Amino acid sequence: MEVIHDLLVIGGGINGAGIARDAAGRGLAVMLVERADLAAATSSSSSKLIHGGLRYLEHFEFRLVAEALAEREIMLRIAGHLTWPTRFVAPHVPELRPRWMIRTGLFLYDHLARRSLLPGSQAVRLDRPPYASGLRPELKHGFVYSDCRVDDARLVVANALDAAGRGARVLVNTACVSARRAQGVWLAELSNGERVQARAVVNAAGPWVKEVLNQHLGETTRDAVRLVKGSHIVLPRLYDGEHAFILQNDDRRVVFMIPFEERFTLVGTTDIDYDGDPAAPSATDAEVDYLCRAVGRYLARVPTASEVVWRYSGVRPLYDDGSADPSAITRDYTLRVDDAAGAAPVLSVFGGKITTYRRLAENALEKLAPYFPALKPAWTAQAPLPGSDFIEREAAKRDLLQRYPQVPANVMQGIFRRHGTLAAKVLGDGRLGEHYGAGLTEREVAYCMDHEWARCADDVLWRRTKCGLHMTEAQRSRVAQVLGR
Repeated sequence: MEVIHDLLVIGGGINGAGIARDAAGRGLAVMLVERADLAAATSSSSSKLIHGGLRYLEHFEFRLVAEALAEREIMLRIAGHLTWPTRFVAPHVPELRPRWMIRTGLFLYDHLARRSLLPGSQAVRLDRPPYASGLRPELKHGFVYSDCRVDDARLVVANALDAAGRGARVLVNTACVSARRAQGVWLAELSNGERVQARAVVNAAGPWVKEVLNQHLGETTRDAVRLVKGSHIVLPRLYDGEHAFILQNDDRRVVFMIPFEERFTLVGTTDIDYDGDPAAPSATDAEVDYLCRAVGRYLARVPTASEVVWRYSGVRPLYDDGSADPSAITRDYTLRVDDAAGAAPVLSVFGGKITTYRRLAENALEKLAPYFPALKPAWTAQAPLPGSDFIEREAAKRDLLQRYPQVPANVMQGIFRRHGTLAAKVLGDGRLGEHYGAGLTEREVAYCMDHEWARCADDVLWRRTKCGLHMTEAQRSRVAQVLGR
């Protein structure tokens, strides 16, 4: 007989993991299936920001911006080991946007949502410290405002961990092959051979949302998905300081320069319509050149494509609102519920952004509430994610350093940034085993495999950690060799 669940969640990106967590915490029996790895696609290929979306104000998306601004504060509280406040510098170039427009946008940005943890915006001089580093000398004026950086892939893992801790069953490398309604429930066949029953299905398949709906669930929909590719490049540090830059480009888009992994600068993103395989997007040479040129307008020394140490692309599954310009398509999300005679609903997630995933999950559960009369109330705005149950991050890190004096500081730094207070569970008795390089040890790799659903070297080197960026090819090969055993 098939196992009966309340909710079958298809897709292990940020939206699927967030919905699974929320639902499990409200008392539902949840199963999440992901055909590859957690955060394998769009959710690990973002600009790694929790931000209100300053540029969305130009498209009058005030509701989306207000929601995203409010989420910044919540994320700093519930995901304190994965989210960092960051000051963003906007150099002023008069011929691109007038000063009054930027001031108006920043005033709205400061006041559309209540703000207690992040400082507001202000005008700054760019020809003196701390913001002069790396910039062209003719750039003298700008503005500074607050947003946050985030470890996107680990945020997905943290949500999945919490979902599992609250009773959800999380399966990676497992696809929902097909599902059909029968006698008021969904009957689903999984690629691992299991058959499961579910009272409701959540289709959070990202770029594959329409394919899952049409081909795997047998549902038709008039909703359209617009696939837009965003590419990023990583370069050796382009400037000193922990501030980021938001740069106006001459095509009226914006490009970010963000401190990344201590030694690097992350630059992104592009916006290009995409019709290829969403599982295998790549940053083209043209996109790399575009990003180098965009930041080169502002830097004293223009970076070149030959300096790029890593490039990655993600495909955003945006709800198609008919915009001709990919950059103008709404980043808001649309949730659609289809049922048969009031039973066995499927909720499909179109669009969304990592910043608003938690609120999206709340909205999804609100839409499913009529089908689950005993559903508990919303709870995720106050409950810290696994690893973030501390009052003050630096104090929690100091406690761990004192507890494990034998662990090298660079190893502890990385483990705490990735796992927060779960670092003690990762370290155990403190015997680290083989050190593979870049602060990655046999102990942490085993933890990622045993507790975080990692299965191969890419899962560990590029999603559970970013150690792959800091390693030599020989070191990465050693990790692949160990995991292949």
